[in-house]
Amino acid sequence: MTRSELAEWVVETLGEKRFRAEQIFRWLHEKRARSFDAMTNLSKALRTTLEETARVGALALDEVKVAADGTRKLLFTTSTGHRIESVVIPMGDRVTLCVSSQVGCKIRCDFCLTGRMTVRQNLSAAEIVDQVYHAQENLESQPLTLPDGETPSSGRRIANIVYMGMGEPLDNYDNVVRSLKNLLDEKGQNFSGRRITVSTSGIVPKIPRLGADVPVNLAVSLNASHDAQRDRLIPINRKWDIAALMKALHEFPLASRRRITVEYVLLDGVTDTVEDARRLIALLRGLRCKVNLIPFNPWPGAPYGRPAPEAVDTFGAMVRDAGYTVTIRYSKGDDIGAACGQLDGKAA
Repeated sequence: MTRSELAEWVVETLGEKRFRAEQIFRWLHEKRARSFDAMTNLSKALRTTLEETARVGALALDEVKVAADGTRKLLFTTSTGHRIESVVIPMGDRVTLCVSSQVGCKIRCDFCLTGRMTVRQNLSAAEIVDQVYHAQENLESQPLTLPDGETPSSGRRIANIVYMGMGEPLDNYDNVVRSLKNLLDEKGQNFSGRRITVSTSGIVPKIPRLGADVPVNLAVSLNASHDAQRDRLIPINRKWDIAALMKALHEFPLASRRRITVEYVLLDGVTDTVEDARRLIALLRGLRCKVNLIPFNPWPGAPYGRPAPEAVDTFGAMVRDAGYTVTIRYSKGDDIGAACGQLDGKAA
């Protein structure tokens, strides 16, 4: 529940005063309490009522895998018995958490292992938020360590959250927005909207709506430079083509000095050519954006390969010379199956 939903429930269902809802909310989201019994400023009678009518926590943390570069993959079991993953990523002296919004993914991008999972199910807002709180607890008990053995000054705290794990966030819109409102709430963890990014493969009608509902950053998985190519790689393009997607991106309400992140996976011999770079530059004309190039992360049986470093550098230089900020993201954690496009709910 959001804070307002919780207040309504506490007053109308439990018959308690409204201020009790804020106390409960602070225990849940500011102090990350794992039981009602820990809520010591509530009466014993109210705690008993809460135990009988509600529950705290949505996920069971089963395993934490640590990669050579310090990346951590957290494997959870949901209340319905399915497996999902979050990834804790060292980014310089800051920690980024990549959360999942679904079990599996209905979009089924051709280059993504998550889309090949047979189970496809939305996560609740609680299951999304609980990934953040479990990850924060893990960092507090075991601060992030870099390959050189050092622990960065901010290695005990999540600095950024990206909705880029398993699933398509805008395909689970209501639960994603509810989770964002809880994470952003000043009575809870009070994350800044500038520190949270939601990625989409192109659920066009929900893109402008997201910007109106919550003040977060937007990333779009474009991953192709023309419709025939994107139809094959991202089947949802057959419903909302690149022209419709670009129109929605231009309509997204951007705050001052913010830009949309355009994610583009480079597939060897498929999306990494000079012609692709030229077409991408033309598509982005007039859009306030930065470009995140992602050399493909292979997985067993993948139908694509990672391009040569020279091809990646050439592509990046062309887009950069056109006036865009370009980041080449060699994903971390690939030795434990935690890199972009490799999540499938397994411990490998």
